[in-house]
Amino acid sequence: MSLLRIFPSRVVAWYMARMFLVRTFGITFTLVLILQALDLLSETGNILGVPGNGQTEVLRYVSLRAPQITAFALPFSVLLGTILTLITMNQNSEIVALKASGLSAHQVLAPLLIASLGVAIFSFGFNERVVARATATLEAWKRVDYRALPIDRGDRTNVWVREGDDLIEVTRITGRGDAARLTGIVIYDREGGSLRSTISAPDGVRAGDGWRIAPAERFDVATGRLSALGSIVVARGVRPDQFTLATVNADGLPFRALRSAIRDLDDAGRPTQALESALWHKLSGPFSSVLMPLLGAVAAFGIARSGKLFIRAVIGMALGFGYFVADSFALAMGNLGAYPPFLAAWAPFLLFFLIGEAVLIRTEE
Repeated sequence: MSLLRIFPSRVVAWYMARMFLVRTFGITFTLVLILQALDLLSETGNILGVPGNGQTEVLRYVSLRAPQITAFALPFSVLLGTILTLITMNQNSEIVALKASGLSAHQVLAPLLIASLGVAIFSFGFNERVVARATATLEAWKRVDYRALPIDRGDRTNVWVREGDDLIEVTRITGRGDAARLTGIVIYDREGGSLRSTISAPDGVRAGDGWRIAPAERFDVATGRLSALGSIVVARGVRPDQFTLATVNADGLPFRALRSAIRDLDDAGRPTQALESALWHKLSGPFSSVLMPLLGAVAAFGIARSGKLFIRAVIGMALGFGYFVADSFALAMGNLGAYPPFLAAWAPFLLFFLIGEAVLIRTEE
């Protein structure tokens, strides 16, 4: 199909796309202002409760939180912008004029679909370049209770690793591979779910297939006796990547970095299903903007004088919000391992695409 058949009138197509984009980003701006104000009500006390924090830190929080709120609100805004645009055109009999000129329902919606594709591309780029970095910085700032952030040298803190029945807690890991160095090691020696003893040491380095820690101390739970062990090798078979790859924040990593982390975890034999779901959702989430004009299209067709325009708008909003509920549910099931990662990210999109097409064809085509 040629572009001439999709857009018989370039003027009409630009008019509809401009109306849609103005309303979408206007609603986005309004939602961000409201949600940011509500968020500040709950967080300002925590920020200003730290000695030395003031207006600068509050503004810094806003600069880090606003991108997250924008990414959250944009798909909703596309849905509301679609419904508002189509309701306005329906009330002004513009949809009737377009239909009378021989355009099909899909041709009427084509300018909005193309514009929403541009919004989806913008959303993906915005998430990759701005939201991921802001999320990583904000999470790190929250971990230190809004105090001064330490210099990030790629270290990992408060890492837990399981070795059989035993648990290993490490306060900080610096370096990677065989050059990794552990600080603040505590090994919880368990048998049958019961704690028998703990072994602690301030420092540890790689030694063969294990870790040499010193000076080590052993606390026996049964006797309550503390004994010095000196320098010993523990945790044989525990690889360095089990410490350095212990925590991966999917929201704080862009698509390529998350894919690389998943590959490293998979090579190390670690579970990656939840991260794979989040990886696919980084594509399906922004691309959901393309679905919104189709779900909101029910508000475009039908005679406005019949008194059912409001009901049609409610149906469009119900379909859109139903998609967001299904998307959250499927992603949760993917994180739990009940759904395959690809299905968890894309099944709601495909399901509601079919529902939107069925409603559109049933009512108009």
